[in-house]
Amino acid sequence: MTDHHEVAIVRWPGQPPPIEDGLAALLAAYHFQTEAEKGESVADVQGLPDRYREEITDPRTAFADDVVLVALLGDAVVGCLVVTSPHDGQSEIKRLWTTPKSRGRGVASALLGAALIHAAEGGVHTVRLSVWQWRTGAIALYERLGFAVTRSWDEREQLVCMQRSL
Repeated sequence: MTDHHEVAIVRWPGQPPPIEDGLAALLAAYHFQTEAEKGESVADVQGLPDRYREEITDPRTAFADDVVLVALLGDAVVGCLVVTSPHDGQSEIKRLWTTPKSRGRGVASALLGAALIHAAEGGVHTVRLSVWQWRTGAIALYERLGFAVTRSWDEREQLVCMQRSL
């Protein structure tokens, strides 16, 4: 396992190096995998639902009110995570994704740690997230970081809602 100190976390946009293409590729991979796992495989970005396609083609607009964290190993973009702007003392973590080659190297943990620090610094008292029930590795990671399953705020079947107090 690689030391977390090798993982650099940057906010996008605004931090060098330019990472927009890498972010778009991560978001596309996330959405392609998710759709495939739901049994709704798509061949390209145009096959995604509008809201997901917009995240990939125009992330500045899609995430205008949010903070996007991007993980780098050296110069390679290897992970991303979105933290929504606070609402009633809560923020939500979305779109956590790491490249398959970077998994097991502390990238997701580093992204989540940076997200929790960002949320706390912004006065957030609760961070929540949702994850598909078949993503057992992600659920285990969230539980290790103090998230607990909570009552669902989303009507989609097979979606596990979790939260953590800060």
